[in-house]
Amino acid sequence: MIPRYHQALDFEALWREFPPPPDYFGATYRLSRDEIRGMQEQRFLRQMERAWQVPFYRRRWSAQGMQPGDIRRLDDLAKIPPFSVHDMRESASNDPPWADYIGIDPAEHAPLPLILQTSGGTTGLPRPMIFTPRDREVMNIITGRRLYMQGVRPFDLVQVALSMGLTNGGVLAREGIWKYTGAVPVMTGSGAQTPTRRQIELIKAWKAKFLVGFPAYLRHMGLVARDELKIDPRELPVKGLIVHLGTDDRAALEALWGADVYDTYGCNECGTMAAECGHKTGMHVFEDAFILEVNDPETLQPKNEGERGVVFITTLFKYAAPMIRYNMNDVTSLASGDCACGCVHRRITKIFGRSDNMVKLRGVNVFPEAIGAIVSEDTRTNGEYVCVLEAAEGGRESMTVMVETCEQSAPSGVIERELADRLKEALGVRLEVQAVDRGGLDHLTGLSQTSKIKRLIDRRHAAST
Repeated sequence: MIPRYHQALDFEALWREFPPPPDYFGATYRLSRDEIRGMQEQRFLRQMERAWQVPFYRRRWSAQGMQPGDIRRLDDLAKIPPFSVHDMRESASNDPPWADYIGIDPAEHAPLPLILQTSGGTTGLPRPMIFTPRDREVMNIITGRRLYMQGVRPFDLVQVALSMGLTNGGVLAREGIWKYTGAVPVMTGSGAQTPTRRQIELIKAWKAKFLVGFPAYLRHMGLVARDELKIDPRELPVKGLIVHLGTDDRAALEALWGADVYDTYGCNECGTMAAECGHKTGMHVFEDAFILEVNDPETLQPKNEGERGVVFITTLFKYAAPMIRYNMNDVTSLASGDCACGCVHRRITKIFGRSDNMVKLRGVNVFPEAIGAIVSEDTRTNGEYVCVLEAAEGGRESMTVMVETCEQSAPSGVIERELADRLKEALGVRLEVQAVDRGGLDHLTGLSQTSKIKRLIDRRHAAST
């Protein structure tokens, strides 16, 4: 039998369990902490039952001496060993794309309407993730919620400048927009799919109200409009930029476009996990669908509000590949205080970088994202940068920060010297700085070609071989 999507789900029941917008904002969004906790407890235990049916968890947990029934309550979550992307890569290498973390065997199970999306695949084959109708539809609902939080309404044109293809971001945005907001997705994709100038022409002609993309590309788009097409981005109809902001300069991006910038946090495996509301006091975690921990990367102990740690995610809805204590390696902190919107779901601050991107340089922990934040403060640059890590003589390592300069800026030697001094002051370690003309880093970062922009190039291994 060929499965049919609409028959694979009881939509009304699903919408009661995970309300779409605007119902969500009068229901789950207003729950108390005790009510949220009770909901999470019930859904977590269901996820544990499912996870024991998935070979990936059965294999890993049994090797750690765990047995079904050991985890009886949400308070036991910390007893479960976490896993990371490295464990998923190992699983996916055995029988791609049917990794054993997916928990569906085509030779044994009844067919379902499935969709396959992947990670960016910057090293080796992309990491596959398969979603059942329930998995996908909950992710679509949450996409709709976060867009509604950020101002998207029916008939708005939402231009999505995320790569379209195997990676999840662009496709998931399209599904969430047209299924759960009433808005109209305009799927221009990255600059490789729709040249940047054409993207700007479409914004102007079709009057798109929102742009979805990574901040570096939306900054690039605004500069192309202003400097090459002589179009002031502030005079375009865009009123909102929906991004994964990280350490990028919100104020500069808002000033360039004359539009609000909203931060969002998500991943290929789970979709959107947290998003800012209009008050921009941190990203609200969708706690009916996720348990988000912020833990010390070494001890795995929970961090207090305001203290930085790495994100662990546990899903409360997935069937094909439940994620139980997935170490995202993203560095953030829990936001303190209450949001003026009245929602008491936990909030996280910005994503400061990835712990596995951290480089220890002469005893100092250096994050490329922190370097980018300092570069963007210098108005003589356009904010574009890439860090090149190389091995030097005697085993010493060096990092060169390459930056793009603005037209009619100071001489490159002055910028290099002064920016190197600023980085030394802020980071506590001396880095080399190399200034290039605007567009000179595109072949290294992939800015105009892909959503997966490179900020760190590690040449140490190449030098040693």
